Amino acid sequence: MSEKLKVLFVSTEVSPYAKSGGLGDVAGSLPKALRARGVDVRVIFPRYKTVREDLMPNLQYLDSFTVNLSWRRQSASIYSFDSDVPMYMLQNDYYFGRDGFYGYSDDYERFAFFSKATVEFLAKIDFRPDIIHFNDWQTGLGPVYLRDIYGGFLFFQNMKTLFTIHNLRYQGVFGREILWAVDLNDGYFTSGKLEFYDKVSYMKAGLTYSDAISTVSETYANEIKTGQYGYGMDGILRDRGDRLFGIVNGIDVGYQENDPATDPDIFENFTADTLSKKKDNKRQLQAYLNLPQIDAPMIAIISRLVDQKGLDLVAVAMSELMSMDIQLVVLGTGDGRYEHLFKHNAWHNPHKLSANILFDNKLAKRIYASADIFLMPSLFEPCGLGQIFAMRYGTVPIVRRTGGLVDTVSHFNEQTGAGTGFMFDDYVASGMMWAVKEALRVYYDKNNWEKIMRNGMLCDFSWDKSAGKYITLYEKLKNER
Repeated sequence: MSEKLKVLFVSTEVSPYAKSGGLGDVAGSLPKALRARGVDVRVIFPRYKTVREDLMPNLQYLDSFTVNLSWRRQSASIYSFDSDVPMYMLQNDYYFGRDGFYGYSDDYERFAFFSKATVEFLAKIDFRPDIIHFNDWQTGLGPVYLRDIYGGFLFFQNMKTLFTIHNLRYQGVFGREILWAVDLNDGYFTSGKLEFYDKVSYMKAGLTYSDAISTVSETYANEIKTGQYGYGMDGILRDRGDRLFGIVNGIDVGYQENDPATDPDIFENFTADTLSKKKDNKRQLQAYLNLPQIDAPMIAIISRLVDQKGLDLVAVAMSELMSMDIQLVVLGTGDGRYEHLFKHNAWHNPHKLSANILFDNKLAKRIYASADIFLMPSLFEPCGLGQIFAMRYGTVPIVRRTGGLVDTVSHFNEQTGAGTGFMFDDYVASGMMWAVKEALRVYYDKNNWEKIMRNGMLCDFSWDKSAGKYITLYEKLKNER
């Protein structure tokens, strides 16, 4: 880079400070990889009530300013703290001093405030990024505000926007009446702007007004241009196809970061050369979860318990799964019907199924380090991180051939010894069970099974390669006039 790139990374979640899903993981790790490559990247997110102060060393108050949303005038306070990347929080207790992040009736106003304040705060800290990188529907109005409200001011000129889709299914759709409340007007209620099936969509705002669009895997970037996966946005995405880029997500792989050789949270550390210790993890996890300490194949599901994750297939196949010589370990929370499915079957089959209906990152890593198979039969999957974590810990994934699962997992070939998991195509329980039976057949062939495990563990899932692709895209935008 001839001149240091400057990027503001805007997200409503950043791990470990505020996280409910994959967006938080990306926002917590991609900026670190960018900074390691010499980018002056800074991150901003809301200061939620639940953000723990012990995670924010040397927290400093910087400034306050007023944000206008139509007739409303709300205060925004800027805080910063030390981290691997410069971190900023915007505080407004009226909007963010609540339990949880999303699901409130005024989410349209809360995140319009955050998006508008994010642009305004740049002048307060005198940081002029080349690129403002907005993420998901909650920040979709950011490119609108930058272009139409602030674009005429000298300070904001030549700033470019990248908008990343992490999950197109969630689109921030609200009634037309909210336009005036978020400092816009009825002129935006057209098919070429924010109107979406007689509503207003924040996702569409980001797709329409940003200088470029990215999403979290190459396959998903192609899928969302089709009616099957586009959720009504496929026409816009086809129209902007030359501005749509797929860049697969990575994970933190630094010292003690998702590394079975050094991870302090698992029972026994191991490497691709000491796979026997993975069995020690399995035995200790079985004891911890009150499962019989036997050598039955252990299948893990670590997931949000929602239909996107293919749990309808698991529900259809549950009786067959429980009749097999396996153990099933489930970790996650979500829809009540899936929580009940696993709790009910665990009650009937306590020797075969451990249902852990909670979120526990330490337990998640112990399961990744202990299980033999990771089941992820997603209906759709923008990228997915579970299969990547699983391979990192030597657990073999079974996935459906969709989205980022295609870009990160390859079907095992017994003739060549290549491949990292097992894949099936059609979204049917019989397809999933074919893959499960294939995996179990190979499981009892020790040489081939260890080969698959090693193949996955030796894959490079670090952010370095993907960060390089983001930098190339940032540079492309920066140089456009």
